[in-house]
Amino acid sequence: MLEYLHIRNLALIEDVAIEFCPGMNVLTGETGAGKSFILKALSFLLGDRLKPDMVRPSAERAIVEGLFQTEDGELLLRRELSAETGRSRVFVNDTLHTQETLKELRDSLITYTSQHAQQKLLQPAFQSRLVERHLPDLSLLEKRDSLLAELKSLDERENALLTRQRDLLDKRDLLEMQQEEIARVSPKEGEEEELEARRQKARNNKDLLSLFDTTQKLLLSRDPVGLFDNLRSLERSLSSLSAIDEGFLPFLNASLDFRASLDALSSKLASPPVDGENADLDAIEERLYVLAQLKRKLHRSFAEICELQKDLEESLSFLDSCALDLSQLGREKKDVADSLRAVLSSLIPARRKTAETFCQNLQEELKGLAFSEQVRVIPDFLPVELREDVADERIRFLWAPNPGQPSKPLDHIASGGELSRFLLALTSLETRNNTTTFIFDEVDAGVGGQTLKKLGDKLQNLSARNQTIVITHWPQLAASAERHFQVCKREKDGVTKTLCRRLGEEERRAELSRMAGGGTLGEAFLKSLPSR
Repeated sequence: MLEYLHIRNLALIEDVAIEFCPGMNVLTGETGAGKSFILKALSFLLGDRLKPDMVRPSAERAIVEGLFQTEDGELLLRRELSAETGRSRVFVNDTLHTQETLKELRDSLITYTSQHAQQKLLQPAFQSRLVERHLPDLSLLEKRDSLLAELKSLDERENALLTRQRDLLDKRDLLEMQQEEIARVSPKEGEEEELEARRQKARNNKDLLSLFDTTQKLLLSRDPVGLFDNLRSLERSLSSLSAIDEGFLPFLNASLDFRASLDALSSKLASPPVDGENADLDAIEERLYVLAQLKRKLHRSFAEICELQKDLEESLSFLDSCALDLSQLGREKKDVADSLRAVLSSLIPARRKTAETFCQNLQEELKGLAFSEQVRVIPDFLPVELREDVADERIRFLWAPNPGQPSKPLDHIASGGELSRFLLALTSLETRNNTTTFIFDEVDAGVGGQTLKKLGDKLQNLSARNQTIVITHWPQLAASAERHFQVCKREKDGVTKTLCRRLGEEERRAELSRMAGGGTLGEAFLKSLPSR
């Protein structure tokens, strides 16, 4: 039950708070006063979208709050709409939630019955859903939908396989030619980088050996005289000079130290630091040339060729195994389709039986809404092909509101007033297993006279079981409400506001008189009302 609704800064509403009662609540007012917009605010609270221009000018955000009484206790919902970004935030019991939470809660809190619902009522798909909600075993619907979803997934996989197969078959000759070209060269991943590194190492080794040889010749060559021989001659001369003049002794020692260093150098040059790989530089160059030719022929880099090699192998392998995969998918589809037929073999008769009972109950409800005692509602079962060789049924309501009248679909013969009553009869059936608040937005359209009284009685009966909120222009309906709210517009200082206030007894009578036409008509209507 909706106990409290608070709307701030939404369109023409600056600040409106409404406290509803458990039974029948009615909202009245002149056309365009904003009655339906209050319900739009409630719809926004429960998940509908509103544009940011719905925020009242000069306000940063619009806020709608609702307090519900549920089987689990109080539930407080609040939703805010930002004027700047158009984004909204949802709070459930003051905790931030997503809009998905509202969608999950909506159906358990509010049921709308409006002229829009009348149009939905004309659709066989909607009529089928009304009946199916009363199936004794709802799992049959879940199994059907699950199997249909599985078949759809298998169809998508099959179509993807067939599409790829067609594409690859069109290119098979090219693929096989490319595979043959690559296989002839047989490139290995990372081979080009490895070869280039080996080539560079071989070139470095060759240069190093040449430098070692040149250096050794400088040290040891006999022709011309090498550096060692010259040093020995120099040392002999310095030794003789030192014997005469000790001032030459440091130079002799330096020469001896230098020759010791050269001895170490000579030993090092005797063992060139090459890695021992006797790389065949010509073979490496030849292999790199073959790879370069392959890159030019395929117009790809070496890395792309290695990737292409994998793709070609996978694509041609796919073509070889595709027939088996399609065959396996066909068997899976057949098994799922057989399971679907088995579910439908139970669902269809269960739905037919439920539809017969549903329509009989609906007939009884219609009789209480000023239809003939002979009114008939007949379920018509329309075949629906879910897929080849798998058929379900959809229900269409046929009815004959008057004796001797052939039964026809609702959209062929029902007037607006008849649809209003038909919808109310359906709503009455739904309340038997439903604890939500029912909202009737001008469900009395096209109804008048004694029929209007019957409709009012039915609404009162509904209100005894479920909270109802009714928007109406008929005083006959408004007079039945436990709580009456008036919606109006007021202008002050050039600013228009929508107001909503609960009416006291005298105010209620004045509003009912206005709705009845005012003056003597209004007074006559008030006199006809039973005392409260």
